[in-house]
Amino acid sequence: MDRLTVSLFQTSGSVSPLILRVLLAVVMFPHGAQKLLGWFGGAGFGTVMVSFSDRWGIPAALTILCILTEFLGPIALFFGFLTRIAALAIGFDLLVAAILVHVHFGFFLNWSGKQKGEGVEFDLLLWAIALALILEGAGAFSVDRVISSRWKK
Repeated sequence: MDRLTVSLFQTSGSVSPLILRVLLAVVMFPHGAQKLLGWFGGAGFGTVMVSFSDRWGIPAALTILCILTEFLGPIALFFGFLTRIAALAIGFDLLVAAILVHVHFGFFLNWSGKQKGEGVEFDLLLWAIALALILEGAGAFSVDRVISSRWKK
């Protein structure tokens, strides 16, 4: 195997990345399910496509990429498959959301209900988790670990 492929799957048996990736998956999956399937009170695919285009001028291809990132990325994270790629995609997705939406409302979440939206503090926490997963990999109980352990033999 080439070095890039090996480093993509390389991970330790640590439990810390397991905790981070499962929690990031649990937080992000409902957002993807809202956009793609209309679950959890979401608008569903068609409405999201129109909304992203009309409200923010996001091209259809990028909207589809966002929806798939938020839906498939957490599934990949949950199982620890291609964790670094999934974490990078989710981190980038959150960066775009922060720039287009959240930064306009400042730093803090809307705890008091006085803001018109949420600030970037939650995005920062999710970026930190995504960065840790990019650097450390999937950790214990992951498909990535199974794949990388087979190359070590």
